[in-house]
Formats: sequence, structure tokens, C-alpha cells
Amino acid sequence: MKWSNENITSVTPFQYITSLLFGKLSLLAEIVKVRITVLVSFTTALGYFLGTDKISFEFLYPVTGIFLLACGSAALNMYQERATDALMERTKNRPIPSGRIKASGVLMISIALLLLGSAVLISKTNLIALSIGLLTFFWYNGVYTLLKKKIALAIIPGSIVGALPPLAGWAAAGGDIFDIKILYIALYFFVWQIPHFWLLLLIHGEDFSRGGFPVLTEKLNKKAIVAITFFMLVFTVLISVAIPLFNIINYNFTYILLLMFAAFMIYSAHRFFISDLTRKNILKAFIGINIFTLFFIILLIVDRMFFLMLIR
Repeated sequence: MKWSNENITSVTPFQYITSLLFGKLSLLAEIVKVRITVLVSFTTALGYFLGTDKISFEFLYPVTGIFLLACGSAALNMYQERATDALMERTKNRPIPSGRIKASGVLMISIALLLLGSAVLISKTNLIALSIGLLTFFWYNGVYTLLKKKIALAIIPGSIVGALPPLAGWAAAGGDIFDIKILYIALYFFVWQIPHFWLLLLIHGEDFSRGGFPVLTEKLNKKAIVAITFFMLVFTVLISVAIPLFNIINYNFTYILLLMFAAFMIYSAHRFFISDLTRKNILKAFIGINIFTLFFIILLIVDRMFFLMLIR
């Protein structure tokens, strides 16, 4: 049998190296749950810009340090939950249960990221920012990860994890972490995580049970959970629109945009409340509240940056 050129796949060294590198980076992105940890960077940046009185590239130091800590925390969480991940449809293809990397390798990645993130924060920011970063790490991996195997309402104390990164950014900018402005921002992110998680629960409740986690769907029927989630969605939005009371927004135009998006979000939450409980409708609500939060972050950062540029 003769082979034609069409039967032979030639790969150049550059293509091979590029493919190998892309594969490794893709694996690392899965291990550190980059879609979640990137959002942590955004909230850290928000805290920094709200706390600083100048525009500079120094915001990259706390953002990078907290991002690395968040990545290390996510990797450690994957190591901690490797056994339960293998039991659930949603997580069985993650790097450890799928056999693409050894558990010890993920643990080493976690330790390296923890050390690297800590080094960035202590050398380029301050001790308060580092302490908040390490507290977040401890609370997620040492408290929440263990607590959610014990109680169905673990997300409530667990939501502290989302409230801390803005405080770290604010502290890195030299702000007082007990200032009412940043505490109110932290409150928003604390509350937002609760409907965020419960919407996921409505989709993956049976999968969580399969993994051995106590879930709210075992205590309450889905209609009750939908009602509570609707209330928390509205409460999250109302917290955002009350923000002018704390002198955080500088321009009326910014607030008008926020009000418009908030009104649409409440309308969407109501549609979710009265609609059939289908996966599609739950996903719409889940995506909606996350887009709203991202919009909220970007809007406040842009508002603050314009203010800082104009007062220079």
C-alpha cells in the first residue's frame, strides 16, 4: 500500500511546542478555575480604585497578588474535593478525577501560587492587604469548604469570601478598612453570592446530593427556594441602587445607567419568579445577576477613574 502526502500529517516543531504549551495552560486554567478567579481580580481592582486618589499602574500589584492567592485557593479546593468531584456529573471531568494530573501536582501548584501571591502582596502593597488575602484563603479552604459538607446553608458564612477582595484592594490603596464606603461595597458582594449559589443549586441540586453535600433542596421544595432566591436577587439589586447614600458614585449619569440596568434586573428576576422552573429559565436568571454584577463593577471603576482624571 502506498501512502500519499494526504495520509501524512506533518507537524513542525513550532506547532508541536505551541500545542503542548496551550494544553498545559488550558489545564492550569481549569485547575485554578480562572473564570471565577478573574472576577476576584475585578472586585480587588474596584476596591483599589475607590480607595486611591490617583491613577497609576500600582493597582496591578494588589490585583495580581490577590489573583494568585485566589488561584492557589481554587487549586487547593480542587485537591480537597477530588473524591466528591469524581462522584458528580458536573465535576467528574475536572483535571484530578479525569486523571489528567495527579492530586499531588495540584497541591504543589496551590502551594506555589500561595507563596507567590503572598510575596507580591507583602513586597508591593502592605501587611493589611496581605492579611485580608490570607484570611480569604483560610476562610474558603479552611472554613467554607469543610462547612458545606456539614450544613445546607454553608453559603451564608461562605459568602464572606466574596466580600473580602474589595477590602484587600481598598487596603492596598491605603484606605481604612472600616470605612463605611468599602464596607457597603463588601456587603453587596456578600449578598450577591447567595442567589448566585442558590440558582446553581436549582440546576445541580441532585448532583450536589450525589457528591454527599447537604443541600437546601432536601429541606425545602423548589418553589420555596425560588421565592427566597427571588427575594435575594431583588435585595442584591436594591443594595446597588442605594449606593449614592454612601457617596461612592460621582456622576448623575453613572447613577442613571445603574438605575436603568437595575430596573431591567428586577424585571428579569420577576420573570424568573413567575416562569416555569426550567433549566433554561434558571440559567437566564443566573447569567443575568452575574452580568449585572460585572456591569456594577465596571461602572463604578469607570466613574471613579473619570473623577480622578478630572481632579488632577
